[in-house]
Amino acid sequence: MEELVLEERQGHVAILTLNRPRVMNALNFPMLRALKGKLDTYWFEKEVRVILVTGAGEKAFCAGADLKERATLSEVEVKEFIRTIRDTFTMLEEIPKPTIAVINGVAFGGGLEMALACDLRLAAESARMGLTETSLAIIPGAGGTQRLPRVVGKARAKELIFTARRITAQEAERIGLVNEVVPDDRLLERALEVAQEIAANGPLAVAQAKYAINMGSEVEIHAGLFIESRCYDNIIPTKDRLEGLKAFQEKRKPRYVGE
Repeated sequence: MEELVLEERQGHVAILTLNRPRVMNALNFPMLRALKGKLDTYWFEKEVRVILVTGAGEKAFCAGADLKERATLSEVEVKEFIRTIRDTFTMLEEIPKPTIAVINGVAFGGGLEMALACDLRLAAESARMGLTETSLAIIPGAGGTQRLPRVVGKARAKELIFTARRITAQEAERIGLVNEVVPDDRLLERALEVAQEIAANGPLAVAQAKYAINMGSEVEIHAGLFIESRCYDNIIPTKDRLEGLKAFQEKRKPRYVGE
């Protein structure tokens, strides 16, 4: 049986590849369950410090939900699918490790929503993306109406969702939807460079920084500062903090163990 989510390790970096290239890596129930299973495994695994998500083949990161499967579902099953995709993407957003969407082709609908749930987004020059649901008389249901405005602003998000417009990688970078646009043949290489740069830092500190940013940006500044303070407190008793100080004093690279 074909594996729906491929896994590769490069040091402390895990690469997850959506593996349905014949249907542009469209999301169905089995693929979502496979992705959730990988995230469950990584949640507490110390060796994995950064997670990359990309798509198999050269055409698509993820074209969204599998509409052929959708056409066979009852109304109750559609609701179950929307809950499954929403919960899976929320897990991707909240996992205490940085996640990078490596957008190697089209990212439409649920595909872009998955990328929005990641911490960073790198796109190939040829990539195209958009929340296209209103063209099908539905709305983004896996976080798109909430995450896109937080990334590009409310007015720009409304424009993209209302028009169902598909934009280029260059336009996505201009409006802040992606962090960087990379030549197609260098995309994964560049994503690994960024991931390894992150992985070299204290993993507990990075996890706490992610939590502080995610939670603090949703509240007023004084509450946000309190969250930051509590996150800093969590780092003080760690071995890694002492190792960082010692390595600085000894003028060497630190050896962080995630403890």
